[in-house]
Amino acid sequence: MSSLSRELVFLILQFLDEEKFKETVHKLEKESSFFFNIRYFEETVTNGEWDEVEKYLSGFTKVDDNRYSMKIFFEIRKQKYLEALDKGDHAKAVEILRKDLKVFSTFNEDLFKEIAMLLTLQNFRENDQLSKYGDTKSARAIMLVELKKLIEANPLFRDKLQFPSLKNSRLRTLINQSLNWQHQLCKNPKPNPDIKTLFVDHTCGQPNGARAPSPVTNQLMGPLPKVGGFPPIPGPFQHAPAPLTTSLAGWMVNANSVPHQAVSVGPMGLTPPNNAASMMLKRPRTPPTNNPALDYQTADSEHVLKRSRAFGLPEEVNKLPVNILPIVYPGQSHAHSSNSADDLPKTVVANLNQGSAVKSMDFHPVQQTLLLVGTNIGDISVWEVSSGERIEVRNFKVWDLGACTMTLQASMVNEYTASVNRVMWSPDGNLFGVAYSKHIVHLYAYHGGNDLRNHLEIDAHVGGVNDLAFSHPNKQLCVITCGEDKAIKVWDAVTGVKQYTFEGHEAPVYSVCPHYKENIQFIFSTAVDGKIKAWLYDNMGSRVDYDAPGHSCTTMAYSADGTRLFSCGTSKEGESFIVEWNESEGAVKRTYLGLGKRSVGVVQFDTAKNRFLVAGDEFKIKYWDMDNVNLMTSIDADGGLPASPCIRFSKEGTLLAVSTSENGVKILANTEGIRQMRSMENRAGASSKAPIIGTFGASGSAAGPSVGADRNSPMGAMISLNGDSRNLPDVKSRISEEMEKSKIWKLTEISEQSQLRSLRLPDSLLSVRIIRLIYTNSGSSILALAYNAVHKLWKWQRSERNVTGKATAAVPPQLWQPSSGILMTNDISETNLEEAVPCFALSKNDSYVMSASGGKISLFNMMTFKTMTTFMPPPPAATFLAFHPQDNNVIAIGMEDSSVQIYNVRVDEVKTKLKGHQKRVTGLAFSNALNCLVSSGADAQICVWSLDGWEKKANKFLQIPSGRSSNPLAQTRVQFHQDQTQFLVVHETQLAIYEASKLECIKQWAPRESSSAITDATYSCDSQSIYASFDDGSVCVFISAGLRLRCRISPTSYMPSNPSSRVYPLVITAHPTEANQFALGLTDGGVHVMEPLEAEGKWGTVPPQENGTGPSMSHAPAAQDNSSR
Repeated sequence: MSSLSRELVFLILQFLDEEKFKETVHKLEKESSFFFNIRYFEETVTNGEWDEVEKYLSGFTKVDDNRYSMKIFFEIRKQKYLEALDKGDHAKAVEILRKDLKVFSTFNEDLFKEIAMLLTLQNFRENDQLSKYGDTKSARAIMLVELKKLIEANPLFRDKLQFPSLKNSRLRTLINQSLNWQHQLCKNPKPNPDIKTLFVDHTCGQPNGARAPSPVTNQLMGPLPKVGGFPPIPGPFQHAPAPLTTSLAGWMVNANSVPHQAVSVGPMGLTPPNNAASMMLKRPRTPPTNNPALDYQTADSEHVLKRSRAFGLPEEVNKLPVNILPIVYPGQSHAHSSNSADDLPKTVVANLNQGSAVKSMDFHPVQQTLLLVGTNIGDISVWEVSSGERIEVRNFKVWDLGACTMTLQASMVNEYTASVNRVMWSPDGNLFGVAYSKHIVHLYAYHGGNDLRNHLEIDAHVGGVNDLAFSHPNKQLCVITCGEDKAIKVWDAVTGVKQYTFEGHEAPVYSVCPHYKENIQFIFSTAVDGKIKAWLYDNMGSRVDYDAPGHSCTTMAYSADGTRLFSCGTSKEGESFIVEWNESEGAVKRTYLGLGKRSVGVVQFDTAKNRFLVAGDEFKIKYWDMDNVNLMTSIDADGGLPASPCIRFSKEGTLLAVSTSENGVKILANTEGIRQMRSMENRAGASSKAPIIGTFGASGSAAGPSVGADRNSPMGAMISLNGDSRNLPDVKSRISEEMEKSKIWKLTEISEQSQLRSLRLPDSLLSVRIIRLIYTNSGSSILALAYNAVHKLWKWQRSERNVTGKATAAVPPQLWQPSSGILMTNDISETNLEEAVPCFALSKNDSYVMSASGGKISLFNMMTFKTMTTFMPPPPAATFLAFHPQDNNVIAIGMEDSSVQIYNVRVDEVKTKLKGHQKRVTGLAFSNALNCLVSSGADAQICVWSLDGWEKKANKFLQIPSGRSSNPLAQTRVQFHQDQTQFLVVHETQLAIYEASKLECIKQWAPRESSSAITDATYSCDSQSIYASFDDGSVCVFISAGLRLRCRISPTSYMPSNPSSRVYPLVITAHPTEANQFALGLTDGGVHVMEPLEAEGKWGTVPPQENGTGPSMSHAPAAQDNSSR
């Protein structure tokens, strides 16, 4: 259907709505699937008209279209099911389960079983996750909020939620215009024509006198516009396909002009073959700048709204990104909110002295005040702009020159320097990429603070790498690069394997802009000759070939919600352009005014959320409202800007970074940004690196001193052998500061109960030593396994004192037991408990726990405590359990006989048996990123297994510290870091960090020979800290980067002193979302939850950074960190 025919449908919808044809309106909405009426959807959901709800939805999506659609239908059918249960209509509930919910068992059988089990409960509110379910009305309202978020995020709905902004009775007006024109064409027009039909063209009868005047005041079907204001145009609506206009042809594929397969034509032009897709032409032309605008929408926003997991849904579905777009209903005018200049970040609040010319910047997507900077000498720095502290800096260096191409090696011999062309964070902020002017791209893994690690080095292009960007084709994080060799390449961001190469540009490729719309992933690329092309993730060639305004070096960017496309470029003559594109036409929608005609260099620009554009031009910062082509305002930021400064908004648009001519960066803020900066400054304490300006005045106020050196002092530089150029005072101040830190830092010792928050959980059951301990994934419960094979479950409830319902030391939980009074007890028949190695594993949705205490493995329902099944009777006995990360029906089982069995619960079958250990297996950990399983055993050996064929990839024995003897049956446990590439090894003699891909020990920490043994250790939920327990009752908190001790907690701070009994923690576990909370399981059967004081917020202070980067080993007594420096 043509775009005009589509618009006709909207006019008909408006007409039907005005004429009160309500049922017909909604039928047309559904059958055309052009407009999803969210108001009507709300009414039907609120009224519980479930059949109509699904019938209306079916016009727009099906259950299995995508994850969003699946969850939408699931929520609706689950609500219908719960309402039937609430009414006591079990027959209806069974029917809904069989007809409506059964479809979801294909995707998650555990989920379906869990829902079915609600039939066995007297009241489904006995289910912990449904305990807060209120009445039907409130439950529907809560569900409706979730449904709206899912619909607004679903790519299939994204361009169907906004009704066009139309004047009232637009269809009547158009008909009146047509009738007036027909009347003007009459040879003998009457003054008051009697028009009785629209089925044929109007003509007046034979003349009885002179020509009548134009009926400008005669209302034929309503208000009439002036005749003569409408040029003669043919009827716009075609029943047969109309020939393509010139402008449209510029974007359509000419089958004879491209060597690859032609695809059916549609509005977007970026979809795979045979999928109702369209392609855009390889026909060079300059798009007209006055082309009429047509609205367009895209798929997902890059920003996501985080929500807590809903009951009974798979984790991957519950982590769906959600974006909330404005919804406009029929009859409403779709007007943008007015954008005020006061919302712009214009106040200079900080000056950062980088020390070399800034080439590229990017704010962290989550930590809004974290800025990544790259320079002309290859330096990269991570700055905390609120305090002005440079958290980490790296100089340009090829990590493995021998693995690079000979071309790069030769260029490095001549000149071992390179400039940074682009820095960019990954969407989650866990990685960032650096594109250099020589061949290579570096990817770094960032885990907070100064924990920055080399991740990948890619010899990407011949010559310079001009740009890079991250994308998620096929749900896999990739990095896209382009370069002087005229190519665009796509690389796996985890492994560095090249996945695609796109060739077709005739000049060096200047920039890339990946995006996706309606589930279609694509990449825009621009070359230095002004050519713009678009590519799908295939090998079918470019889908687009057209020219940027002025044939300029151009960068492209979408608005934050992904609905609007902009570009900015500068021609060889120095003329710059910022334009908005109409994607459906491939034409310029609007050209913004105010850029210089003789720009120096290529003008950089950025977008802020969905409101503002900014560019650095003519020694100024220039701002535009996206909906107004005229310049909104411009400022000089207190002067000192280069002709075309580098510029970057924070993700929320509250901060703006701009490069200065003195090798620095200025940070500008709006009111919210100032509040942000002050909040972070107060949290971090006073900083001596770059003082925030004392008075946040107008942009014309005097700026505070820049960091590291006086502006008027000569810029004395220090040149190192690798081409590093730095400001000398900055280096001196940094060295002296580090020395000062090392002098004044002191290990935090906690020995009094008043120095922390600690809670011993209430327990009415037999107190027996705790062997295993874990938080539930929701963070609201703690599950313990005692020596006597009994499980204990504590649950925190929402209350005025605990509004989140999460585990906390401030409010005691309830030791939970079902009304039946049964306990979850493992099989221990014919088991010697002293020799048993208890183990358990929790399902992702907290519904089941798999557990063993030397006997059979039991599967328990966490809601009812009932034993679902038992399997695998000994010998050999299970000693460790771990769910496969991609399939809950597959578990890895470490065995007493030193094997690892891969067991499929659904078919009750051992798929394979892994042999490599010499003693019992005591630890298992999966890595999705590396597609591997790491096992550890009482033989102090670590093995790495591939998940593809289950073959052993590597193995290594722990290095036992000299002078230490190890228990021959001492357990060795493993746990992956959040990055899934490094893992923690816990042994009674040591803690160690290993790189999984190489099975290389990066860092090892060991207590002194005379000190207590380590009983357990775990990463915090953010992997920034490691909590370790010792058999003297103490707990130590380490910085995970470098295993540096930052805090020691004495047993006297959380347990009463009792010389007659030796009580200490056997196990330790970390809260899944609160990074500073952990729990201990003690030998006396107690479980303690530990948190720092609210005033402190964290455990101790960060120790000074140690020098050196290579693998090292450090020893320390339990009371003192003695890491090597």
